[in-house]
Amino acid sequence: MLPDLSVLWVILIVLLTTVLLDRLLFRPLFRVMAAREEITASARAVADKASGEASAAVAEFEAKMTAARTALYREMDHTRRDAQAQRSELLAATRREGQEGLARAAEQLAADAVAARERLSADADVLGREIAERVLGRKVS
Repeated sequence: MLPDLSVLWVILIVLLTTVLLDRLLFRPLFRVMAAREEITASARAVADKASGEASAAVAEFEAKMTAARTALYREMDHTRRDAQAQRSELLAATRREGQEGLARAAEQLAADAVAARERLSADADVLGREIAERVLGRKVS
């Protein structure tokens, strides 16, 4: 008994279909999947590189900001010290001027007091003579 030839035809069609599916569907599909996987890996590598560069840029920015803040604080401290020194000098000069003015005023007051005493003494002598002349009714020498 001879095997049924339809089984051979089915086997042949299955083999032909397998070869056709492999060449026309599976290989191109696997190529596309491999290309996508390669693109994804490349994109991940680019993203990792960009992330590393961004982290480095942030670190550099923070370092520059810290340096700038330090320089600014140093300059502010220097300016504050200069202003305090200038204020101290101005305050000392003002005190000196005030003390000098007070000393001049005290000297002037003392001189005015001496002059007033001399005037009062002279006026007292004149008034005393006038009173004596009126009381005595004659001129006193």
